[in-house]
Amino acid sequence: MDEPLPLTRDVVLIGGGHTHALVLRAWGMNPLPGARLTLVSPEPVAPYSGMLPGLVAGHYRREALMIDLVRLVRFAGARLVLGRAEGLDRARREVLLSGRAPLRYDIASLDIGVTSDMPDLPGFARHAHPAKPLGPFAEAWAAHLARVAQGGPAEAVVIGGGVAGTELALAMAYRLGPGRVTLVEAGPTPLPGLSPGARRAVLAEAARLGLSLRTGAAAVEVGPGQVRLAGGETLPSAFTCGAAGARAQGWLAATGLALHEGFVAVGPTLASTNDPAVFAAGDCAHLTHAPRPKAGVFAVRAAPVLFDNLRAALTGTQPRRFRPQRDYLRLVSCGGRRAVADRSGLHAAGGWVWRWKDRIDRRFMDRFAGLAPMGAGTPPDLAALGAREEAAGRPLCGGCAAKVGRGALAAALASLPAPGRPDVLAGPGDDAAVLRTGGATQVLTTDTLRAFTHDWWLLARIAAVHALGDVWAMGAAPQAVLAQVVLPRMSAPLQTATLAEILAAARGVFDPEGAAIVGGHSALGAELSVGFTVTGLAQGPVTGLAGARPGDALILTKALGTGVILAAEMAMRARGAHVAAALAAMARPQGEAARLLAPRARAMTDVTGFGLAGHLAGLLAASGVSARLDLAALPVLDGALDLLAAGIRSTLHAANADPGVPFALPPGPRAELLLDPQTAGGLLAAVPEDEAPGLVAALRGLGLPAAVIGRIAEGPPAIAAA
Repeated sequence: MDEPLPLTRDVVLIGGGHTHALVLRAWGMNPLPGARLTLVSPEPVAPYSGMLPGLVAGHYRREALMIDLVRLVRFAGARLVLGRAEGLDRARREVLLSGRAPLRYDIASLDIGVTSDMPDLPGFARHAHPAKPLGPFAEAWAAHLARVAQGGPAEAVVIGGGVAGTELALAMAYRLGPGRVTLVEAGPTPLPGLSPGARRAVLAEAARLGLSLRTGAAAVEVGPGQVRLAGGETLPSAFTCGAAGARAQGWLAATGLALHEGFVAVGPTLASTNDPAVFAAGDCAHLTHAPRPKAGVFAVRAAPVLFDNLRAALTGTQPRRFRPQRDYLRLVSCGGRRAVADRSGLHAAGGWVWRWKDRIDRRFMDRFAGLAPMGAGTPPDLAALGAREEAAGRPLCGGCAAKVGRGALAAALASLPAPGRPDVLAGPGDDAAVLRTGGATQVLTTDTLRAFTHDWWLLARIAAVHALGDVWAMGAAPQAVLAQVVLPRMSAPLQTATLAEILAAARGVFDPEGAAIVGGHSALGAELSVGFTVTGLAQGPVTGLAGARPGDALILTKALGTGVILAAEMAMRARGAHVAAALAAMARPQGEAARLLAPRARAMTDVTGFGLAGHLAGLLAASGVSARLDLAALPVLDGALDLLAAGIRSTLHAANADPGVPFALPPGPRAELLLDPQTAGGLLAAVPEDEAPGLVAALRGLGLPAAVIGRIAEGPPAIAAA
């Protein structure tokens, strides 16, 4: 059996612009063995700028112009780091990120777009919205429309009469109605980049829509509900947008890269003119050999060249030259389903031009639709009995969904004798070992996660939160940590950097809890896994599974659904925003919540691989009581119910259907959620009924979606859900 080649080179794509999106697509079709590809993006989606005016006008839903980077990265076999780049340390070859450890690179590429922020215009930062970046602008526009729908003022002002500003102003005029939108241009003529005929055609559309145009009128101040022009005139504006030109991202100035007016200066190969290890493309790049205006067509045309040249830099082969065309087709949206085409002095206008533009835009977005996940290979013609059924056509899930099922584990543990030592207070099958050491009580627990994300920093953080779950649930204070890390085969420099990245992420969780990483074990293997053994100290008796009483309220601190969302992400069927939210929830520590609950909880556990039903069953069996759950009260991660309704399940879901106590599962996805294996899931506590409202309010004050999800009842251990 052939093993994959060891990882030896890191290539980091900074920014999810159009060029990088196409590079990722090409990489998925033709990956380079031995190279680890990483995309850094502050958001899990990237908007396609060509369809933004259509979104503003109401022709497209927001999802139609969003490239789902989570799905795209899964297709490419790359890793997605959801973070904001804020610098390059070129001497150390590191990408500096906000709020997390730097990323090493051998080759880096920049496609971070531009901003149309206007920092020199008084009041703009507080009262206006730059047209770029597109994501925040789209959110601000949606909020404005919601206010208008509730009777709020509709007037809008767009500052900047270039093509981008004019398209947005026309779209707003179409959406809001005649006389409500003003386009402000400081120069004498709007649309300076168009031919005279095309400009006249666009201005005719503006007059038809009732768009007010002010030329030779510079905006000098933006205030609440108004824009003041030079000369003193004030324009009413409930929504002010800046589109008066593209500016480079400010942090590029500190990188030491050669710049042209703030943009990265690149040569014919798209490599920086003073650093061959750094490439740039799209609007953030300046082509020194062939200067061109900022336009998406050049970003798209650059993608195949950038893809080839990244591979050339990684393999030591000859790069290609990028030769952008001298002229290009401009298609200007005109609010309604009409547009103007302009090229080489010729122009055309009308509804058919808009339909032409619409086909071009949809064809671009179609490149990122229908991407199939990498297959697990063709099953053999002959296999042992039961092998095909066991595989069930699905790859093994990561995280807690990769655990051994509760039934199989219980059967194995049944053969172990009770502890024969008086200082061992917990028996086989308990959440963690409880030891008496001198006069202290010590909790000992261990957990390991099979990788479910290629962002190893984030995986390590989640693994640390997950490993602390039993210590927190028992009301102990974290003490010492041993790390267990299995790395896929990689070169020694990558081993050093990756272990440092993992340990830095783990320390970000353990250090605030007062736990010290004191050692551990590392190895190379077939795939990444990260785990931790944690000890904790309890001042008195630990909070265990036994102790729940009839009438107690059941509080859950985190939302459910991580198992199905991660399973769907592996199959490229989850929305990127839902995946990002699930990962953020898993990475959220619960030390404060544990310290709030432990003094009041009569019994407590964490909810992980066996699902809410399985972990609740363990608490009920230990306490000798039953429980009634309120399905409507369950906190749920966005997207989880829809995925369950679509028939998606994690590989551990079926095994969780038998939690070990009588349990009748009602129909519907909310009930199925009880079986969903959780990774770094919430704490489940049985607390006195009268104290539950105050505890839930305090937990929500910590930012947790805590809720009372049921009650403890008399009777033999059983779960009723309705």
